[in-house]
Amino acid sequence: MRKVIFMILMVANTFLVNAQIEVGDKIPSVTLKSSDNSDVNTSSFNGKYVLVDFWASWCGPCRLGNKKLVKLHNGVSADKIEIIGISIDTDANKWLRAIEKDKIKFTQLIDPKGFDANAAILFGVEELPSKFLFNTEGILIAKNPTEDEITKLITN
Repeated sequence: MRKVIFMILMVANTFLVNAQIEVGDKIPSVTLKSSDNSDVNTSSFNGKYVLVDFWASWCGPCRLGNKKLVKLHNGVSADKIEIIGISIDTDANKWLRAIEKDKIKFTQLIDPKGFDANAAILFGVEELPSKFLFNTEGILIAKNPTEDEITKLITN
């Protein structure tokens, strides 16, 4: 019996490690806590483009990217795109301080298990920052697009 359970766990773990979404896939449904402590599901933003940005407070390139995303968020109609930041910070207080310092006003979620976070595994995040752009039907159309590419894709 132990051998069977071990083999099932090994298969499940292999599936999770290899999970990675590709262009054409639906947005994974993940419910996480927001910066205001409410539950938010990543697949609940219907009818808008959705940019999912994985980041962490300790990640220098992420913090620079936050400035660009704030500028993008301020420059694009809220009816057009929803930006969702997903932090893999293990310390929620550092995450909240970074949100405040970076003046982020768009949706912020946390999955506090670092790179072992379920959301990071489902999306196939291997480095930070990692961005995923979904169309209005929730289909992935771009991985790690630049801000200029995002603007072109959502305005066409």
